[in-house]
Amino acid sequence: MDDVPTAESLNWMDSNSRSSVEMNDRAYRPAIASKVDDMSQYDVVFIGFPVWWYREPSIIDTFAEAYDFTGKTIVPFATSGSSGIGDSGKNIGELAKGSKTVEGARFATNVSSKELKTWAEQYL
Repeated sequence: MDDVPTAESLNWMDSNSRSSVEMNDRAYRPAIASKVDDMSQYDVVFIGFPVWWYREPSIIDTFAEAYDFTGKTIVPFATSGSSGIGDSGKNIGELAKGSKTVEGARFATNVSSKELKTWAEQYL
């Protein structure tokens, strides 16, 4: 599967689209284009993503499995027009071994920078 998403590949209404195929194969792990050189420098890691069927896309699972998150706090956040974040925090926490993963939050497109800052500060 092509690792560069296109509008067509993300069309959730097409059962052959990348988003549909990935969600039907929970073991699928797309490659990460660039890596974090030194994850040890972070105590808190915010992981943002669009909601796909009430969960995180497969690339987020790839990321969660790719690093040692022992002792780190992971804060998931998502964008969506209407879908909730679902079990994304739980899913990410199970994959990011040794982390403390919080439930996270979903934000609509019209969220203010003040609201985002207030929300994020509780974890810093």
